[in-house]
Amino acid sequence: MSKKIKIFNSVEIIDIGSKGQSIAKNSEGIVIMVKNGVPGDIVDIKTYKKKKKYFLGNIIKYHFFSKFRVDAKCEHFGTCGGCKWQNMNYDSQTYFKENKIRYLFKNLCNDTIVNPIIKCKEDYYYRNKLEFSFTENRWLTNKEINSNEKRIERRGIGFHISGMWDKVVDINNCHLQTDPSNKIRLSIKEFAIKNDFSFYNSRLKKGLLRNLIIRNTSLDEFMVIIQFFEKSEKIMLLLNYIKISFPEIKSIQYVINDKENDSIYDRDIKLFYGEKYITEIIDNLKFKIYPKSFFQTNINQTINLYEIVKNFARLNGNEIVYDLYSGLGTISQFISKNAKKVIGIETIEEAVKSAKESTIKNKITNVEFEVGDMKKIFTSKFIKKYGNPDLIITDPPRDGMHKDVVKEILKLDTNIIIYVSCNPSTQLRDLEKLQEKYTIKKIQPVDMFPHTDHVENVVLLEINN
Repeated sequence: MSKKIKIFNSVEIIDIGSKGQSIAKNSEGIVIMVKNGVPGDIVDIKTYKKKKKYFLGNIIKYHFFSKFRVDAKCEHFGTCGGCKWQNMNYDSQTYFKENKIRYLFKNLCNDTIVNPIIKCKEDYYYRNKLEFSFTENRWLTNKEINSNEKRIERRGIGFHISGMWDKVVDINNCHLQTDPSNKIRLSIKEFAIKNDFSFYNSRLKKGLLRNLIIRNTSLDEFMVIIQFFEKSEKIMLLLNYIKISFPEIKSIQYVINDKENDSIYDRDIKLFYGEKYITEIIDNLKFKIYPKSFFQTNINQTINLYEIVKNFARLNGNEIVYDLYSGLGTISQFISKNAKKVIGIETIEEAVKSAKESTIKNKITNVEFEVGDMKKIFTSKFIKKYGNPDLIITDPPRDGMHKDVVKEILKLDTNIIIYVSCNPSTQLRDLEKLQEKYTIKKIQPVDMFPHTDHVENVVLLEINN
């Protein structure tokens, strides 16, 4: 037997890992990462790969099922790349997420500093944006493979299988976004197949229908963006069908994208029908959401998140606040009435344009925005222009802050820093550097994405005396 192939019998699953994996450990302390395990399961595992500190394996037998286990709600669970923890009850999910934060930051602060995780009131139908991929060769179930059907329709639209960029699961019913999201997607697929539209083949780089994005807001405004791989007369046929079939859709837009990847941020998006944006409201503030806009995908938890930031900030109305990676300016405007001045910095030009529009619409006069590469624009020249900040709020992308941005922050004597992160691992890396001048005072995890291993984390830092 190969060194990487081992059989471990009666091993306990002890914790959740990343990307839907769970962590098993045997009596000798050997760690094995597996899928479809829930903490508390007792299982036999066959490994297939040896890493430096652990094995990768598959569960081949269950001896005992965990008390945390539940039946997954979705018929596609286990195949679809999303919602990997649907087989664990929600309270247990948040328990392990909170423990993950406590473990991650144990060397930087006292455990009592970590507040209990803030849970979602609704753990399904919480997303306001979903992105689906069309495919010419959808993933077949074992039942379909073993059936006697001579012709199986292979065209489909859905989500990628985890770790397989060219494999797409055709989704019948998704429990992440409210209707008419499912109806829109299924209706588009049915119409496209009936009218013989070609679906995208990611390996051969051909096919008309490539991608579908559905966005919605708490005001029940829906936006549909369809990505086509090439130009075709059939495009208008489909867009007209959507317009007629779903009059409740406020915005229908489309884009031609013949690139290798399906990112639309460098593509020209065309408006077919309705408005160029949909509107969201947070604390009576209105925000325009465009196709390329980054906006938190769980609006109810977003409000909780911003309240945490405001409470951590303890503003009295006399402060200059920097909002780094400000996006649509939602946090900037949310705290503006409690500050003297807020300056937001954002890389995406469209987001800054939208942020400026919303400040005018919301009649906010003490917020300004700058657009540019953070590490290039956040310099001593910028500080001289706007003055030394009393508070810095930073909410970077998953990669965290650039090292030059961290260095610039450390040059200042800002009293308080609030670090919001969607990736606690890169947040930890940055905080280890900031610890040179700052002490962590509070940590507040927030569950933005039920049934996944993702957790948002807010950290309050105060300058050392």
